[in-house]
Amino acid sequence: MLGADVQTYDQEEVRFARNGVFADLAGRTDYAGCGALFLGDIVDNDLSLYSQTRNLTSLLNGPARFLPGNHDLDFDALDGEHEFDTFRAQFGPEYYSYDSGKAHVVALSNIVYPGPSGNKYDSGISDRQLEWLRADIASVPEDRVIVLGAHSPLLEFFYSDTHSTEPLKEIYEILEGRKVISLAGHTHMSENLREGDLMAGWTDKLGQDGLPFTHLTVPAVSGQWYEGRILEEGYPSSVQRDGTPPGLLTLDIKNTEFRERFTATGDDGSDQMALGINSPTYRTWYDTYKDRRGSAPAPLNLNAVAQCELGETWLTTNFWMGATGSTVKVSIDGGQVVEATRTQSMTADDIPRIGAEYTDPVASLEQLVHGGGLHDRTSHLWRLKLPAGLAIGEHTATVTATDVHGREFTETLTFEVTE
Repeated sequence: MLGADVQTYDQEEVRFARNGVFADLAGRTDYAGCGALFLGDIVDNDLSLYSQTRNLTSLLNGPARFLPGNHDLDFDALDGEHEFDTFRAQFGPEYYSYDSGKAHVVALSNIVYPGPSGNKYDSGISDRQLEWLRADIASVPEDRVIVLGAHSPLLEFFYSDTHSTEPLKEIYEILEGRKVISLAGHTHMSENLREGDLMAGWTDKLGQDGLPFTHLTVPAVSGQWYEGRILEEGYPSSVQRDGTPPGLLTLDIKNTEFRERFTATGDDGSDQMALGINSPTYRTWYDTYKDRRGSAPAPLNLNAVAQCELGETWLTTNFWMGATGSTVKVSIDGGQVVEATRTQSMTADDIPRIGAEYTDPVASLEQLVHGGGLHDRTSHLWRLKLPAGLAIGEHTATVTATDVHGREFTETLTFEVTE
């Protein structure tokens, strides 16, 4: 079980975490043997909250391990040696490895403070840790899958042209030829990047071959920093910048094969997507209020589209763990099944497509009206243009999303065509 960015800022947010993700974990036993790994940003700069946040793990039905993030720093330690002293005192070593079944889990500490480029911090690992990683991997039998956990992603879609963990090439060289899956948090969103994926901002590091193995960005426990409306269950909606709700990721591992699955906070894992209608009227509303998150007036009916707008309207599917190799298929009113198109191609000339036409209206409605992240791009949105000849009245779209492991998820959206 993987959790990213619990990131409690005060006692109220500790309660949000308890009522949300940790209450969910208290009702689960499927992770009991392997335990939970929390991928950094345990608190939000106030290290006095470490004990209260750590005590939440008493609700877990299995062991818990932690990594440090950029909000877990001792900011008064400027020598590059003692920036995680408080973390070590409360949680143990900042980087380490352990075995669980045939999985070898490597927990990296990849926040460098102070940053060598003059920033308050950078993403990277020290020469000493790199030497340790090389020796650690060399001791692992070839028939083991390596689960590489860190706080900051090695590479990512959202910040594809500006961010990577250095020294990236050396890390990939150490892992060459191994069965690896990389996991991280930090960015408060979900990304499922598969072997061979490529973007324009990566070519100087990867050439034309693309990613050497799967990279997963784990949705945050805190979602969009506990923003949004407070639900009756006692935690915020907190929809993240890619439209993904807060939650957890679980790896099911058998021998060297793994399957990832997402569980939204408060859900049993069956909800894997959001369906919406992206029309010109919606896009005008989005552009008008995108800088007024939390104070926008709600549109009258998000699932209605004027007949004259049908030729410029898409049915959108935000498949939260969708990736290269996933498919999304749609049937309108029980008719022919048509395959939707992913908005991001993940090829060498691809840069993130940004703007209202590449957004999930369901996420935008929650964020702009109630607060949360600004959703302006995502790697896991599919869309299908609605037929221009749809009659005025109510219609039904049945959507089946299939992930890279062949698992199918089906949901239905009822929408209206108006005059």
